[in-house]
Amino acid sequence: MALMNEPTAPYHSAQDALRVLETVSRHTTGVTDAELARKTRLDTERLTALLRMLRREGYVQQIADGAYVTGAALGRLGSAHGREQALREKLQQTIDRLRDSVGAAIYLSRYVDGEIHITQCATSAATPAVNEWVDFRSSAHASAIGKSLLGQLDHHGRRDHLARHKMARLTSRTITDERLLLSRLEAQPPTVPVLDLQEYAIGTVCAAVPITAGSSVGCLALSLPVEHAHRLRQAADTLNRGAAPVLLSLAI
Repeated sequence: MALMNEPTAPYHSAQDALRVLETVSRHTTGVTDAELARKTRLDTERLTALLRMLRREGYVQQIADGAYVTGAALGRLGSAHGREQALREKLQQTIDRLRDSVGAAIYLSRYVDGEIHITQCATSAATPAVNEWVDFRSSAHASAIGKSLLGQLDHHGRRDHLARHKMARLTSRTITDERLLLSRLEAQPPTVPVLDLQEYAIGTVCAAVPITAGSSVGCLALSLPVEHAHRLRQAADTLNRGAAPVLLSLAI
């Protein structure tokens, strides 16, 4: 199990959850919460919250005497056979739950071979997907997803991407000046969600947070119709807090 060390709350939560999981995995007959607290050196409140999340995600379960053992979800993700399908299903369950708790369409994306890929999404009649009127691969400069992914690249990687994709003006709010965009990407704190306030499409606002495990650059994003723009920052904070289970699944 490995996770890139980044200074964000979801990364710290996922790292602590990995410590708990690794400890539980070493005790095949079960380990109590008191033993877990001693071995992981996590305080009771923190450990209780992590165990609640791990039980919800199916990574640990409690046996008759209250001790914790590994759960079925950990076994599926830890197996070489069928892991890719198991991971996809687990991630879909997690983002479906996020969609319902945030009240917004949710997207998982990755930056692969120099291009943006939306790998999974969770939408519903009440939380429709954004209308992709311009290919996301061509609009990184305007979308929250694109800016989050570019922000995780080094300066050369950002310049390379922008050299291959013209910064077209999609709305009156779109940044088309490369120096201005690069400056804003450089100044974006990793702990603060990236926002798109009708820069990609009129009528839609979005937010994205980084999801980077190992060498894979990715992000978790949401979209809302502009009439719900007053909910965007709160929704973005909820999305950020909900990123830890996604990171954990990718790291196992």
